[in-house]
Amino acid sequence: MHIDVRVQAREILTMDPARPKASRVGILNGRIVGFDGDLDGISAREVLDFGDACITPGLIDAHCHTAWWGLGLKSIDAGECPTLASLYDAIEAGAAALDHEPDAWIHVTGFNQALYDGAYPSLARLDQVTGAHPLYMRHTSGHAAVVNTETLQRIGAFRNDFEVPTGGVLRLDENNAPTGVLEEAAQGLVQALLMPYSQDALVDAIEAATSRYAAEGITSFSEAGVGGGWIGHSPIEVAAYQTAAERGVLHARAQLLPAIDALRPLQAHATDFHGRGEGRGLELGVRFGFGSDDVSFGHVKVFLDGSLLGATAAVTEDFCGHEHNRGYLLDDPVHYQERVLAIYRAGWPLALHAIGDAAIDLALDLIEEAQRLYGLLRAPCRIEHFGIARPDQVARAGHLRIAVTPQAGFIGPLGDQIVERVGEERADWLYRGRSIIDAGVILAGSSDLPVSDNNLRRGMQSAVDRLTDTGRLLGADEGITPEEALRTHTEWAAAATGQLHDKGTLQTGKLADMTVLASSPLVSPDIAAIAVVATILGGKISFDGREILSGGFAAHSETTPSRKAGAR
Repeated sequence: MHIDVRVQAREILTMDPARPKASRVGILNGRIVGFDGDLDGISAREVLDFGDACITPGLIDAHCHTAWWGLGLKSIDAGECPTLASLYDAIEAGAAALDHEPDAWIHVTGFNQALYDGAYPSLARLDQVTGAHPLYMRHTSGHAAVVNTETLQRIGAFRNDFEVPTGGVLRLDENNAPTGVLEEAAQGLVQALLMPYSQDALVDAIEAATSRYAAEGITSFSEAGVGGGWIGHSPIEVAAYQTAAERGVLHARAQLLPAIDALRPLQAHATDFHGRGEGRGLELGVRFGFGSDDVSFGHVKVFLDGSLLGATAAVTEDFCGHEHNRGYLLDDPVHYQERVLAIYRAGWPLALHAIGDAAIDLALDLIEEAQRLYGLLRAPCRIEHFGIARPDQVARAGHLRIAVTPQAGFIGPLGDQIVERVGEERADWLYRGRSIIDAGVILAGSSDLPVSDNNLRRGMQSAVDRLTDTGRLLGADEGITPEEALRTHTEWAAAATGQLHDKGTLQTGKLADMTVLASSPLVSPDIAAIAVVATILGGKISFDGREILSGGFAAHSETTPSRKAGAR
C-alpha cells in the first residue's frame, strides 16, 4: 500500500490531547491518514524529513485583510517615513512617477499620526506635492484616510448638497473647511471612485499576499469583510479568490466574511427562517460554510464602531486628550438589531467589530438576543478585536459561549499609543488574554493585517510576555502560556471560525496543513525569533525555506527518483 507523503521530524505537536506528540505523519489525498506506528509497513511516494525541526498544525490568522494588504504592497509606505517632510517627499516622488498618467491615483498606506507627534499632513502641502493627481492615504488602522483637494472635489465635498454617509465623518477645521481627513464610512466615498477593482488586479494582490502568508507559516486565514462597504473591493470579490485557487496562486485557505452591506433581503417559504419567511443573506440562500476546502464563506462582518488609534471607537468614558470624545457607533442600535437578527436567522453567525466597551455592550446585546430567539449555530458568534473590555463584559462573553479576536500583535508596536488614548486606569482592559480563556471564551489569534504585521509568532510572543516596544508590561495578569498562544492560532482559531472538524489540530481525517518551525514554540525563549522552515498545505509544500536556512532537512522519494518538493 502506498500513501502520497510521509512527513517526519524530531517533534510533531498535534495539539490533540489523545496523541499530543508524534514523529511521523502520513498523508493521502491531502488529508492525514495516520501517525507513527499506524504507518509501519506502508510506503510513501515522497518523504519529507525535517530532522530536528518542530511541526505544528498549520497556523491560522482568524482576522486579516488580504486583498487590502496585497493591493497596498505597491503603494507608498508611510510607515517608512519618519517625518512629515519625508512623507511629503515620498508622495511628491510618487506623483512625479505618474506624470505620464495624468489621471492616476497616488496610493499611500500605513499612515499613523503617532509618528509625527499626533500631527496630520497639511492639506495645502499635500496639494503642492500631488499636483493634479488624486490622493488616497489610508491610516494604519483602516478606519481613517487622508486625501487632497483633488480627491475632495471628486467626492463632492465642496458641493452645497454634500452629505457624509451614516457612520462617517469628514473632519473640518476651525473655519468649517475640510482638512482632508475622512473617518470610518466616509472612506467609502473614495472607495466608490476606485471600485470595482478588476479581477486580475485582485488575483495578483491575493497571490502576492498569500505567498507571504505561506512564508510566515500561515495555512488558513479569515478575510474580514468582502464584497461591500468601505472594506470591500468588488461586488464580485469572491470570484477573485476562486480564480486564484483555480490558477494555483492561492497559497493559503481562504475563509471569506461577507460585509453586511453585501447581503440583501431574502424572501422564502413562510416556514423558512424560523417561521419568519424572510431573512438577510446572499442570493440563492448561500450561507456560512458554503464553498470548498480552498475558499469558503465564514461569518458576516458587521462594523459597530471605529478604532482606538483614531479615537473613533465607542467607549463609555472620554478618551484622554480628546475632551468629551467618546467615539461613536457607526449606526443606530435599532437599525443594527433589525439587520443582524435577519442575518442570524438566515443561518449566518455574526462577526461584530467592536473595539470600545460601549460597542462591546451593543455586540453582546445583539448576540444574546439572536441566540435567545434562534438558538446556537454551528459556529460561535464572534466579537472582532474586543479591544477595551470591562471585567463584566468578559464574564458575559463566556456565558454566551462566543469567540473573540483581540490582536496580541498590537501590544508591541501600538500598545503605548493605545494606552495614551484610554488612560492608565483602563490599560489592563486592553486586548486581554488570560481572563478571556478563564471565562470560557474562545480566544482566536489574529493579526488584523495590515494594521499589524502577519508574523504570527511575534503575536504569540506578545500574548505571552505582553511587552510594548518601550518595555512596558501591558496587563500584567493577562499573559498566557506558550502552549495557549499556539492554540490561539491553531485549535482555537479553527473553533472560532467553525472549522475545527477540518483543521486546528493534527488528527486522522483532517487536512494535512502544517507549519514546520526550526524549534518548538513551547520552550523557546522568544517565539517571534523562531524561523519558519517550511509550510505544508494539503500535504504539498507552499513555502520552502530549507535552502535559506541550509542543512538539517531533507526530502526524498521511496518509490521514485529523489526530487525536490516544489511550491504549491
